[in-house]
Amino acid sequence: MNMNSNARNSPRQHGSRRLVAAATAVVLAALGAAPATAASRPATGHDAPSAAGRHEARGTLLAVTPVARLDRAEVAAHLADAGIHADTVRHGIRGYRLTYTTITPQGRPTTATGLLVLPEGGRHRLDLVSDTHGTMAHRDYAPSVGEDFGRYAPYLHASAGRAVAAPDYLGLGKGPGRHPYMDTTSAVSASLDMLRASRTAALRLDRPLTGDVYASGFSQGGQVAMALGKALQGGADRHFRLRALAPVSGPYDIEHAESPALFDGRVNDTSGLFYMTYFLTAQNRLHPLWKDPSEAFREPYAGLVDGLFDSDHYEEEIIGALPANLRELLTDAYYRELQHPAGALLAAFRAQDGTCAWKPAVPVRLYSSSGDTDVPIANARHCAAGLAHRGVRAPVVDQGDMSHNETYLTSGPQIVRWFDGLGARR
Repeated sequence: MNMNSNARNSPRQHGSRRLVAAATAVVLAALGAAPATAASRPATGHDAPSAAGRHEARGTLLAVTPVARLDRAEVAAHLADAGIHADTVRHGIRGYRLTYTTITPQGRPTTATGLLVLPEGGRHRLDLVSDTHGTMAHRDYAPSVGEDFGRYAPYLHASAGRAVAAPDYLGLGKGPGRHPYMDTTSAVSASLDMLRASRTAALRLDRPLTGDVYASGFSQGGQVAMALGKALQGGADRHFRLRALAPVSGPYDIEHAESPALFDGRVNDTSGLFYMTYFLTAQNRLHPLWKDPSEAFREPYAGLVDGLFDSDHYEEEIIGALPANLRELLTDAYYRELQHPAGALLAAFRAQDGTCAWKPAVPVRLYSSSGDTDVPIANARHCAAGLAHRGVRAPVVDQGDMSHNETYLTSGPQIVRWFDGLGARR
């Protein structure tokens, strides 16, 4: 389904790690004349300020917490540790965790967190990159909390001279509850509200935003980037103008590309097991797929799977508690249904598909790789075909024989340079 390969290569295992320098010591107690809704105290643990009973508008900034400060050399070293050797690192960066109001999948008020990264130096007024992250099960891997995988693209883009808004999504980072995995609607609402909160925070930090948004994202976030782009172009917020789309390895077509690849060898067993189990349990909480989990899962897993995806289990723990593949996890009947989806399952697929069924009025590039065994390149090709049907040329940039994570790390600097060129032409 979607996928940053955390199931096989979690951020804690992804090569050597150079931890970010300690977060700046001063919480922003004085952001100009900040109103009470932008409280300077940080949100901690699961006790982020609750929007329940409040009347703040969506995207209201509740708290700003400094979480990182790196100079230019430290940014370059941090990226190099991941194998990213970019020639676009021009500035140091400052990172802040934002806590803000948003809504649940059911439309009720809640809070979420995300990472705002600003360059040190460069233009005073900043264009904004929306960077939406890939699949992660544990809340502490989210960009505003974890110091590894989820921050590579934000640091890369910010060091090139743009502000970056990287939402944690619902139920990850310091947000309450569980993550509604692959619920496109709530991922877009949380991402859009993160843009609004970022606009407020950037203004108070004296780095106002221009309103121009360059949307990118990886894996799950690639799919979110396409859907967010559609919302922005449709006028979801008058303060923001979509300028370009550059998603990486998104599962844009679950029904016709991603799910069939689970059964023909294009998706490896471990990733397929992890993503589909995550998808099924999350979707069942939103749109019931079964009356009892034993309809879908064999014993002893029927009583375990839902609890594993509670936003507090690491990928390694989840994989260790599951069998080797989907055939061993699912009942024979549900395994067949997954191959030939119908009813509620098909509706769940289609509710997330269609993110390429619109006509972008901005440049689009779809980054992928023919070697990806998490999100096969067929997803990008189907997306490109859907856009072409509507008169939009969206080239698929094939990175070749690369894994899912390698595609992400390789595509990042290319996207920064492409955004640079687009900005220079305005």
